[in-house]
Amino acid sequence: MPIYEGKLSAKGLKLALVVGKFNSFIGDRLIDGALNAFEQLEGNPEMVDIYKVPGSYEIPGVVRRLLDAGKHDAIVTLGVVIRGQTPHFEYVAGNTSKALMEMAAEGKVPVVFGIITADDVEQAIDRAGVKSGNKGYEAVFTAVEMVSLYRQMNHGK
Repeated sequence: MPIYEGKLSAKGLKLALVVGKFNSFIGDRLIDGALNAFEQLEGNPEMVDIYKVPGSYEIPGVVRRLLDAGKHDAIVTLGVVIRGQTPHFEYVAGNTSKALMEMAAEGKVPVVFGIITADDVEQAIDRAGVKSGNKGYEAVFTAVEMVSLYRQMNHGK
């Protein structure tokens, strides 16, 4: 019985980070975590392209263009959406995650959701490296593992 499972090696991989700049004091920590993970997995930092957009809502448009261009082995999305007093959070977080999930499900290359959705600034900061790990770091590990799994699946055809 064959079992397919991705390996954690970023050697030779071309990675795109698509980052929302809104709440950049947290988003910059996510970028640092992502780059740290890529280097730990033996990836070359020169093989990482970073695309910065105004906010998380703009991320899916850039991801679509990157998928169509076909130049990256994986795309990691990073950003921060913090709940406020209005329904804005639901629109941004819900529609962004839905659009990214649909593109990920196409299966061209892994599209990994590393966007923090938090109830408040403190919770977001915790998820960017203070108490609860770094979601950028974790997202790159996921991306690298998924690239390996996709490649194994392609070789089986």
